[in-house]
Amino acid sequence: MAKRTNHYDVAFERFLRLLRRPYVAVDETRRALYRDSSLKSMDFVVYSESSTNLLIDVKGRRFPQRSCSWENWTMEDDIESLLEWERVFGTGFRSMLVFAYEVQTPREMEYHPITWEFKRRRYAFYGVWTQDYAESMKTRSRSWQTVNLNANDYRKLRQPILSVL
Repeated sequence: MAKRTNHYDVAFERFLRLLRRPYVAVDETRRALYRDSSLKSMDFVVYSESSTNLLIDVKGRRFPQRSCSWENWTMEDDIESLLEWERVFGTGFRSMLVFAYEVQTPREMEYHPITWEFKRRRYAFYGVWTQDYAESMKTRSRSWQTVNLNANDYRKLRQPILSVL
């Protein structure tokens, strides 16, 4: 297992191990050079039994977060890099953003069909295909270069991660 400090990534990696899914944890301390640019690394390459192989970038969020329970923002660079990694890996690989929600209270568990407990925290994992996200994303902050999906689009596009693993 790769040394990680982000508890969302650690929880997701342990979840993959529990499911016995073959994966490679990517060293995210360095950006990869590709052609004349650098690409942000994904977090995991996961070999799936039920779909194409996955290039996954985990995004940790708390649930609920302020007034919006389903925070799903990311950096524009994350989307661009994941789509480029799809092209690099080629046929048989597809990129996905995995939103790892730390469920804050037992009352909030009713919003999630499946949760997983790890180190006294409860998580719910949802995936959105990067291409679908890119087609529906809106600018969240120009200065921070962040994007997100509106609530209706996110509701339509997200899927529990077990449906693709």
